[in-house]
Amino acid sequence: MFKKALAGIGAGALLLGMAACGGGDGGSEGGGDDGSLVIGFAQVGAESAWRTANSTSIQEAAKAAGHDLKFVDGQQDQEKQIAAVRDFINQQVDVIVLAPVVETGWTDVLQEAEDAGIPVVLADRGVEAADEALYVTRLGSDFAEEGRKAGTWAAETFAADADGTRILELQGTTGSAPANDRKAGFFEVLDAEGLNYEIVDSQSGNFTAEEGKAVMETFITTHGLDGIDLLYAHNDEMGLGAIQAIEEAGKVPGTDIQIIIVDGSTAGFQAGVDGKLNYIVECNPAFGPQLMDVLESVVAGDEVEKFTPVEEGVFDATQFEAELPNRQF
Repeated sequence: MFKKALAGIGAGALLLGMAACGGGDGGSEGGGDDGSLVIGFAQVGAESAWRTANSTSIQEAAKAAGHDLKFVDGQQDQEKQIAAVRDFINQQVDVIVLAPVVETGWTDVLQEAEDAGIPVVLADRGVEAADEALYVTRLGSDFAEEGRKAGTWAAETFAADADGTRILELQGTTGSAPANDRKAGFFEVLDAEGLNYEIVDSQSGNFTAEEGKAVMETFITTHGLDGIDLLYAHNDEMGLGAIQAIEEAGKVPGTDIQIIIVDGSTAGFQAGVDGKLNYIVECNPAFGPQLMDVLESVVAGDEVEKFTPVEEGVFDATQFEAELPNRQF
């Protein structure tokens, strides 16, 4: 069995090493002598097509690699995720994968994992900087860069708008890394490019189509849509819900109001093909095989960079139709 001990993890370290020790208590669970691992995975939930595809990719990759994946759906509840991590610690798994629902509030349980000698790898989302010493690496998207990509398109598209650009924003789950970073990156670029813009309203749709639609209905009731230039939705699901609300209000999404979404699902690209949105920033969920490689390196004691990015692209109206058949979720 593999039984790990973390050694010398500094808060500012970009590269970390891990030492493996043999054997474990008779009642503990651990990896096999064939190199297989027992992996505890606390997922955010199943709130979107992206999340479902991400879970499937990781589950299939673990099975293909011969690893035992203990999967817990956190149902977008931090307390459920914390309980899952503590259960993984009690089971003495080889490595814990955490996709944190929010950035804060992880210090105690991550410290417990470190004290137990079990490495933690973050998948997709991150935690606050104060906890960086308590996990080995994060594999996932650069959410701030995704926001910057969206902001670059918006700044270029509306640069000639002398009257200013009026923007509505559908944010993701409050306090989550993608919501925080996609917002920051977007407005960082708008400000740097000197775009004349106004944030008419900005609220969380919690990454779901239902809440995205409900918030968009509130936007429409409160502000109307006349004179609104752009909707920036932090994921496909909220954007698709908003499109439905816009159509029910008698307006034409993608024409009367331009729309940016982040993710790149089949449904999102189909909406683009149908002319209902204008720009897609990809967030790739299918990184299961890459995650298995990272976990194997971590347990083997290899040096691993603090952040491992997933490759992602951007797409405008000229590319939607050609890219649609390539979507994996």
